[in-house]
Amino acid sequence: MSKISFRFYKDHEVRAIWDEENSKWWFSVQDVVGAINDQSDYKKNRNYWKYLKTKFRKEGNELVSATNQLKLRAADGKRYDTDVLDAEGVRLLAKYTNNQRAMDFLDWFTYSDNTIDGQSRKKAYTLWESNLVADKDVGKVKALQQIHAYLFGGLYDFAGKIRTKTISKGNTLFCLAEYLHDNLDEIVDKYVEMNVAHPFMEGNGRSTRIWLDLIFKKQLKICVDWSKIDKKDYLDAMIASHMDSTRIRELLKQAMTDRIDDREIFMKGIDYSYYYEQEE
Repeated sequence: MSKISFRFYKDHEVRAIWDEENSKWWFSVQDVVGAINDQSDYKKNRNYWKYLKTKFRKEGNELVSATNQLKLRAADGKRYDTDVLDAEGVRLLAKYTNNQRAMDFLDWFTYSDNTIDGQSRKKAYTLWESNLVADKDVGKVKALQQIHAYLFGGLYDFAGKIRTKTISKGNTLFCLAEYLHDNLDEIVDKYVEMNVAHPFMEGNGRSTRIWLDLIFKKQLKICVDWSKIDKKDYLDAMIASHMDSTRIRELLKQAMTDRIDDREIFMKGIDYSYYYEQEE
């Protein structure tokens, strides 16, 4: 069970592990409880789950017997036996909790994978085995287009295509479309400047973070452990990078790892990358 997933509900991390034999995900019950209750304290979530288990047993509820135990990595980097439920179990837990917070969580849990982000994230997971980008193309615009096309093919009609319209986000105006092609070849080796270019209509951040890691892996034999970079810190640093790239360079440097062949690092990177794009 080497496929690990991190999903985020209102900034709460919900860990999951893939069961190859039964072809399904198992989700950390404590994480689900924390997400439903908007509670980040590990001990409080653990104690609340103990309370629920006792309550369910007294009521003869079969949900407790449907709980499995698998090893999941905790914040200290170690793996611990963790109570987990499959998707149906999570849905039942939310329904048994039966309050508005639980219903809001259930709506997210049921439908979030049907969104464009949810569907493209599933594609991103398979990049590990795809060998999509040839070694000779790493760092080139061609590689970035291939990644974007892979992630968003069938979801956007412009997947993999350099934009021809000028776009902006918030108060940030990205490189004017009429100058885009002239600039791309000069900035392919600079992640910050590629962000300024924002070559696609949508999906730039998710594609360029993968592209950046491929460059790091090829040239320096390292990659970014994105789980070590706080969402707000990252977004603030990227906004500031239009004038000064010091902060984003510091964040990336602090999060470097040589675990370039570690599938869990890759999967976490995908999940955190998509988390950065979630609207508050």
